[in-house]
Amino acid sequence: MKEHNFINIIKDQTKSEYLGDDCAYLEKFGIVVTQDNFVENIHFRKDWATPFQIGYKAAAINISDVLASGAKPEYITVGLSMPDTNDDFVKELYRGIEAGSYGAKVIGGDITGGGQIFISICAIGSTKDRKISSRKNAKEGFCVITCGEYGKSSLGLKELFEGGTDSDNITAHLEPKLNVEFSKSIASQIKEDYAMMDTSDGLADALFQIAQASGVTIKADYIEGMFGAEDYNLVAAVPFKFLDKIRDYKIIGKVEKYNEAPLIIGDKKYKNYDELGLYNHFGE
Repeated sequence: MKEHNFINIIKDQTKSEYLGDDCAYLEKFGIVVTQDNFVENIHFRKDWATPFQIGYKAAAINISDVLASGAKPEYITVGLSMPDTNDDFVKELYRGIEAGSYGAKVIGGDITGGGQIFISICAIGSTKDRKISSRKNAKEGFCVITCGEYGKSSLGLKELFEGGTDSDNITAHLEPKLNVEFSKSIASQIKEDYAMMDTSDGLADALFQIAQASGVTIKADYIEGMFGAEDYNLVAAVPFKFLDKIRDYKIIGKVEKYNEAPLIIGDKKYKNYDELGLYNHFGE
């Protein structure tokens, strides 16, 4: 659990009240802000992805966090480090960044030379007419809803490792489609506090983190592919009474008073995050 340990150290060291969700909600400015890195041979390989796909996913992983907050994507800045390359590569990379930004505008950034491609994007979302989520807002009696398919991205990554080059699963991994309308339909209509996250580290991961941050137990159905990653769907905990205001969702669980474990899937209790067996960037 070293990655989460590092995050806890950073929280303790900085004493920042903005840390905890994937986006920082700067209420007095009416924005949310997030930043993710996209690193060659860790998050992607050039022999697997086109320049367009590299740019698309580098942007989309940030926009997904903005959507998970409930905000509207507005702007991005791009920090790019890479070896010397040709003009067409850069053109296609930024064409992908524009497509993966879902309407957010590139407003600046920085570019340097480097030994491999490293992309760091900061995304800014508008909170105007939106109720912003937090993973700590799941309450007893809420239902848990999600949208989209699970498992295709993980299968696509497996196919790439096995030499695959073209399939629906590979496309799902390299060009994840984001749930713009699901985010908007909730954030623009709901009045109560609610919890929402993207499922970039797995649906099981998001459920556990919401439950732990909220001090509750989430009881969820088993969903095929929920222990995979990089599906970039959204999952939310909202009041049951709110469901008649939205569409294109499926109920996968409910929020209960804390009882022995943050997460129960089927009849299995997950008391600690490590029991989920999910990917850890630092290998522990």
